[in-house]
Amino acid sequence: MENYMRLEFPSKSQNESFARTAVAAFATQLDITVDEMADIKTAVSEAVTNAIVHGYRDMRGIVQVFAKIYGDAVEITVEDKGRGIEDVHKAMQPLYTTGADDERSGMGFTIMETFMDKLEVTSTPGEGTRVVMTKTIGKKG
Repeated sequence: MENYMRLEFPSKSQNESFARTAVAAFATQLDITVDEMADIKTAVSEAVTNAIVHGYRDMRGIVQVFAKIYGDAVEITVEDKGRGIEDVHKAMQPLYTTGADDERSGMGFTIMETFMDKLEVTSTPGEGTRVVMTKTIGKKG
């Protein structure tokens, strides 16, 4: 690992933009394009929003964001200690949402997969969720 950063903040929706901006600023250490920056910001936004809206539905908690740079890649982890996900595979399907009353699109994980090169989601009901996303900068293709 060449460099890293860690954020921790309350699960309030206004902190989503803070997290997105902080991770984007951290990623500028790499020779990053505007499109790659937008991809990272979008994926972080989705992961943090999921932690706040779904992980801590109707309660407050702490969201942790950890980013590290190694070589030409940035790896971003978003973690909560909230409700957890019973069936991660099902939750990652396009249009699946537990927030139907909230007019949620159910596209969060799909967006993360689209904009990042690698996505890993682990979760335990009642214990929380960890989302690890990796983006290789300058990747052709």
